[in-house]
Amino acid sequence: MRDSQQGALSPEERQATVDRLCAHFARDAMNTTELERRLDIAYAARTRAELVALEQDLPALRSETRADVPAVPAVPAPAADGAADVAAPAPAPSVPVDPSRPVQENDLIVSIWGATERKGSWVPPRQLTAIAVMGGTDLDFRQATFATGTVSVRLLALMGGVDIVVPPGVRVEWGGIALMGGVSTPERDTPPAPDAPVIRLTGLVCMGGVDVVERHPGESARDARKRIRKDRKARRRLASGD
Repeated sequence: MRDSQQGALSPEERQATVDRLCAHFARDAMNTTELERRLDIAYAARTRAELVALEQDLPALRSETRADVPAVPAVPAPAADGAADVAAPAPAPSVPVDPSRPVQENDLIVSIWGATERKGSWVPPRQLTAIAVMGGTDLDFRQATFATGTVSVRLLALMGGVDIVVPPGVRVEWGGIALMGGVSTPERDTPPAPDAPVIRLTGLVCMGGVDVVERHPGESARDARKRIRKDRKARRRLASGD
């Protein structure tokens, strides 16, 4: 039993402890200062015993189940007879997934009193953990090569921000906790296809923000706003029959 407590830690064990500490914080079991202190210990821990000690004085968490399969958008019902013959927006072409590409299981990005970015040509891991404590993290998936259909991004934003840019054809899902913080996801005029790769965001945002925007590769934020306004005007004209 002693060896099981002293053995080398896996990234999954460390992350599971971090997730439980964040859940305890969300249930008011500790304040922000105490959470930051325990997170520092968790990421510096070398043995399981050190991780176990971080939760010994905390109440047991009630287990929660979460669907592990992304929801598929409902198919619109056919228009009733006599209704206006306006076609629903066609789904955006899916970003291709190349399962033959080598992919990391886990990766970690930490921004404490600083800024970190991941952009350009890269292969997102199956699970990416991004920590922003009074700092900023930029994740740009526009030129990324997806080797897996689902990329899990675990966020911890404490008085920090995470900006995420995705291309059309990628679905983004948020299933985390925001306390005195905000999470913004794009309003899509064109829905992703059912087989589109999924970026699943979870974690904790406390006195910080997560902003997800959709842009084409090489497109600036200003050009994206112009394109969206132009597309919406064209759809309104089509719907009105002008």
